[in-house]
Amino acid sequence: MEGLVDAHYDLLLGYALRRVDQPTDAADVVCEVLLATWRRIDEVPEGDEAILWLYGVARRTLANLRRGTRRRKALHERLRAQIEVLPAAGPEPPASGSVARALRALSDDDRELLTLTAWEGLSPAQIAAVIGVEAGTVRVRLHRARRRLEDRLGDEVLLKRSAPSGHMAGGQATAGPRPKKAQ
Repeated sequence: MEGLVDAHYDLLLGYALRRVDQPTDAADVVCEVLLATWRRIDEVPEGDEAILWLYGVARRTLANLRRGTRRRKALHERLRAQIEVLPAAGPEPPASGSVARALRALSDDDRELLTLTAWEGLSPAQIAAVIGVEAGTVRVRLHRARRRLEDRLGDEVLLKRSAPSGHMAGGQATAGPRPKKAQ
């Protein structure tokens, strides 16, 4: 297999590069050809016939790539048309303001839990099914995420209170740290 790849890799890559718009697509095609070759190594002809067999595999791989691209574009257009006529579902996510800033300051995991609850209206059991953990785990993580969001919002409120003329102070609150809530 290694000798086959060494002998024909450049030819296959050139073949693919001349037939796709993006070089990364050509690399994907060559990878798929090599994977198919490895799986079917006993079917690869000997000698000069090997490159012809590889070109045939590359040709079929390119056809699959084009079909997949056409299907994705058609689906994208259908979804775009549907989205344009559908009313917005659920609450509008905050684009700016203290809640948006506080959400952006959280980890991706915390943000996902909170938005699945608030924007998608999912219960902890439903979220557990989405992210693949136990419902009890989601409840604990959701509780902690809510606390972290509250802390972020509280920090921002303190910053606003300490800033002159309603402007944020240079990133530091002068009122001291926010006291933690009793457990």
